[in-house]
Amino acid sequence: MSGQSCLTANEWICGEYLRTRSQELLDATAQHVLIALSSVVIGLLAAFPLALLARRWRGLAGPVLGLTTVLYTVPSLAMFALLMPVFGLSASVVVTGLALYSLTVLVRNILAGLDAVPDGAREAARGMGYGPARLLFEVEIPLALPALMAGLRIAAVSAVSLTTVGAIVGHGGLGNLLYAGLDSFFRAQVLTASVICVLLAVLADLLLLGAQRLLTPWTRHIRSAGASARPGGAGPSSPPAVPRAAAPASDPSAAPAAKAG
Repeated sequence: MSGQSCLTANEWICGEYLRTRSQELLDATAQHVLIALSSVVIGLLAAFPLALLARRWRGLAGPVLGLTTVLYTVPSLAMFALLMPVFGLSASVVVTGLALYSLTVLVRNILAGLDAVPDGAREAARGMGYGPARLLFEVEIPLALPALMAGLRIAAVSAVSLTTVGAIVGHGGLGNLLYAGLDSFFRAQVLTASVICVLLAVLADLLLLGAQRLLTPWTRHIRSAGASARPGGAGPSSPPAVPRAAAPASDPSAAPAAKAG
């Protein structure tokens, strides 16, 4: 029994399984990533105009948010069953279902981010001759990116986890291996597929977090400025009384500077 392979012994951790099933694991991982990525991209493309409609006509905000919330409450098995008459037993069933699920968080976060844009920034852009489209894409969307990226991170992690349910239609990526391993109690396959799925979710979150930091460098400056303003955070060379003393209260030009700060 000492020479028995880990596959024959059905052990949880088995290097032989990784060696002999490497191509199967790569194919399942590639399908998993493709389905999750496609659903998030399609969900983002659908959520953006819905959020703009809800912001432009406030009477539509309630129905739009209510509809996306109702879609999210539909169980995944029921969602896929409802989509099967339209798409058949294809990967489109899983991609469409996950895209519909992502609308809840994406629409809300995009709308919240756009609503949080300061009115002063909009007025300044209009004063510089920005039209509606240029104002949206060059001012409002960049300022709304932190909220948008936060929603995108949640949608991506959810898509990675829910893709496994697509195994019921044969297009679940790592979920196919996971459910097959559970049926046969193939321990190495169950553990390996589960670990890779978790790693994909963590990797997706870290990549989007890095993208958010690259796209919103001003948020790092705001956080560092806030940290230096805390008690003990500022050095002795920058006492808090200096900015106030630099502009006497009797000077009218001091008021806009104080408000901007």
